[in-house]
Amino acid sequence: MIALSSGARVYLACGVTDMRKGMVGLAMIVQQSLTEDPFGGAIFAFRGRRAGLIKLIWHDGVGLCMLTKRLEHGQFVWPSATTTGRISLSPSQLVALLDGCEWRAPLPRRRPELAG
Repeated sequence: MIALSSGARVYLACGVTDMRKGMVGLAMIVQQSLTEDPFGGAIFAFRGRRAGLIKLIWHDGVGLCMLTKRLEHGQFVWPSATTTGRISLSPSQLVALLDGCEWRAPLPRRRPELAG
């Protein structure tokens, strides 16, 4: 699986991507459209038109890896296009996204008022 450290860089490719592309085609999108290095260790996420399927690619230092996830119910929440074509996520936001949860504004945890 993906090894996520607190300093991991995660990017979502905004808008819709042709999900027929494999990892090489997606790496070309990273290089040409997002102007990033697909072999630099960052994780790049892509979503198709139907919104129930995402693909992630990353280079683990040995080779290019791809993870595909399809939700049984619901859709992945995705931003529309931006000027850079991508947005940055924290590793915890990526985990929420992969769980099919709302990652843009997670609910704050309630802090206990009294011990015991």
